[in-house]
Amino acid sequence: MVSFNKFKLDNGLTIIVHEDPNTPMAVLNLLYKVGSKDEMAHKTGFAHLFEHLMFGGSKNIENFDEPLQRAGGENNAFTNPDITNYYDVVPAQNLETAFWLESDRMLSLSFDQKVLDVQKGVVCEEFKERYINEPYGMAWLKLRPLAYKNHPYKWATIGKELSHIENATMQDVKDFFYKFYRPNNAILVVAGGVKTEDIKVLAEKWFGPIPAGDVPSKDFPQEEKQAEKRTLTYDDEVPFNAIYKSFHMCNRTHPDYHAIDIISDLLSLGDSNRLTQSLVKEQRLFSSVDAYITGSQDNGLFMFEGQLLDGVSMEDAEAGINKEIEKIKQEKVENLELEKIKNKIETHELLGATSILNKAMELAYFENLGDADMLNKEASKYRKVTPEDIHRLANEILVEENSSTLYYNAK
Repeated sequence: MVSFNKFKLDNGLTIIVHEDPNTPMAVLNLLYKVGSKDEMAHKTGFAHLFEHLMFGGSKNIENFDEPLQRAGGENNAFTNPDITNYYDVVPAQNLETAFWLESDRMLSLSFDQKVLDVQKGVVCEEFKERYINEPYGMAWLKLRPLAYKNHPYKWATIGKELSHIENATMQDVKDFFYKFYRPNNAILVVAGGVKTEDIKVLAEKWFGPIPAGDVPSKDFPQEEKQAEKRTLTYDDEVPFNAIYKSFHMCNRTHPDYHAIDIISDLLSLGDSNRLTQSLVKEQRLFSSVDAYITGSQDNGLFMFEGQLLDGVSMEDAEAGINKEIEKIKQEKVENLELEKIKNKIETHELLGATSILNKAMELAYFENLGDADMLNKEASKYRKVTPEDIHRLANEILVEENSSTLYYNAK
């Protein structure tokens, strides 16, 4: 059970405080409700670009990292299709340094052309290194537009193409910042050796004066029910053939989410999981194979991904995956196997709850989904999953007409 207090400033900034007197450290986690899905189709990669720009200097502070490091702190950030998340870890006695830094860059970036040019260059190099030149790096750039035809999940967080970042102007950057980086589009979580009353004072002092913005509604075009199998073959300079097979599934807050997550764990969690035992060790079709879900805020994907062993045909590899899919659709899951998975999930959650950084990020994550207290209900939702749920959902989701498959061929 993660306890917390919650309040909101007049400018709309939601603030959550988790008091943990057992640690001398504190975390300030700031989640902005903007990800790659909020971008325009002809200007993609901006959410990720901003993750970099936010460290390039703000209105009154030229260097973000140096003051935090002097205060004994560290920081990082990440972007995904749904959110952009920044966090600072500092000794609790130096927490105000993090408030000062984060509030200044929420107020306004420096909007320095040199900084923009440098960060555009950094992001473009990352695009080349991690996607264009990285083995299998193009997989998601090819799979997303195959699986999604309407929703902006159809492009990756890095963006559709290099030119979108290369051509980004300072006006583009200012427009994006003032549209999304506003207090009424953010969730601030403070966790650790702190008191709620002290955080209220700091929040009012540093974030209270920042004006709210006119945040756009999140009315995204949704996918129509897929009625036909989709496939794409892509040739690339990679060592071995690979297969990426996706199925549309529900969103993160849907009542069926936890059961679908357990299906992926039944197939791939642990050293003795079904896919590894059958397709890697027994049939020797793959060198590695995995099943997982994207866990997206809007309707996501149930994924199978594997690298084929040399000499194995794509047809045999896919047939092997399909056979395991049929097993979980046709054969009732034993209670003992299901219980083992639930225990592993619960253990993972308990371990995560020992870290104030994890707790801060999770509280922000679930508040963004609708209610921070959902964090405390996760374990019970997994516990309630039955073999009947597994059978029903496997047969609903894991059907060929709901699939999009990328055949990634080694040249």
